Amino acid sequence: MTTKDAAGAEPRARDAVKAALSTQAVETPSWAYGNSGTRFKVFAQPGVPRTPFEKLDDAARVHAHTGVAPAVALHIPWDRVDDYGALAAHASKLGLRIGAINANVFQDDDYKLGSVTNPDPAVRRKAVRHLLDCVEVMEATGSRDLKLWFSDGTNYPGQDDLRARQDRLAEALGTVYDRLGEGHRMLLEYKLFEPAFYATDVPDWGTAYAHCLKLGPKARVVVDTGHHAPGTNIEFIVATLLREGRLGGFDFNSRFYADDDLMAGAADPFQLFRIMYEVVRGGGLTADVAFMLDQCHNIEPKIPAIIRSVMNVQEATAKALLVDTGALAEAQRTGDVLAANGVLMDAFDTDVRPLLAELREEAGLDPDPMGAYRRSGWPERIVKERVGGEQAGWGA
Repeated sequence: MTTKDAAGAEPRARDAVKAALSTQAVETPSWAYGNSGTRFKVFAQPGVPRTPFEKLDDAARVHAHTGVAPAVALHIPWDRVDDYGALAAHASKLGLRIGAINANVFQDDDYKLGSVTNPDPAVRRKAVRHLLDCVEVMEATGSRDLKLWFSDGTNYPGQDDLRARQDRLAEALGTVYDRLGEGHRMLLEYKLFEPAFYATDVPDWGTAYAHCLKLGPKARVVVDTGHHAPGTNIEFIVATLLREGRLGGFDFNSRFYADDDLMAGAADPFQLFRIMYEVVRGGGLTADVAFMLDQCHNIEPKIPAIIRSVMNVQEATAKALLVDTGALAEAQRTGDVLAANGVLMDAFDTDVRPLLAELREEAGLDPDPMGAYRRSGWPERIVKERVGGEQAGWGA
């Protein structure tokens, strides 16, 4: 099939696509603005933020050039400050808001054998206390979502009782769930493996869903696109969770081998399109689904990499919105396999960049976010001004 331009779409369809895109918001992660690397080395770059306030300054540049990145997720304690109200006020001054509060119960020596599932009750109490502290941060910043990922698991058969660990997990989640305030949500993330290599305590969407179902309506599942076995049909998971009303959000990134945390859409843009089609199909654009990035930009410049990821999510969404649902339904009804697949491929092959450029111009933005950032002077400014102090990093 030949690539086509979205300009060829019917005017009514184009207007509908642009209207839907104008409501989408992509949440950027504070840690992606700091230094990161592999388990062997963290690579420092000049101009990297030294404080959570400077991370918000960089996030504001992403939002200024894309127009669709108004929220910034925090990671505690990486983003610990003395006054969270002041941090939220700084975000508001920049035209931003605080997004999900991410807890960290995986970087303390006490958590070698797990945090909330640790066989030691004292360690479990320490971990739960941190999660409750994160709820207080939510209240101070106006955040809606508490996002939980646990590295808990075992490396060897017999190391611990698998069922007992699930009981401990359920108890901890219940304690934190009961502490949530009005309008708060608990987002439970899962991961197939790493750092636990025999059995991870929350290894898949089914485990996360089962816990959320017992907790109540405020608990939902987060789908990190890098947290699955090779070949996993992630769009099926998305469709199912949307159908059950339990998809809380995404951690968008790309993977080639494992949890690579590369830019969204970099490894497999067709997969991102398929996921976004199920989001559109299932009403996810209007169902309080948080479109978050979770990425580590190890060797590429931080801010441009985040801008590119935001744009990739936008492009995948635009293509998903261009799917001819009438033609697709007819092909599916008649069992025309090739025609049905062709409808999806036609949308995927559409060049939506002119449409998105038009949308940005209508919003008073430069149609080329990457070029606008390069011309803004911000890269040179932060290298010049951010001298001294300690650069932010992911804490390895």
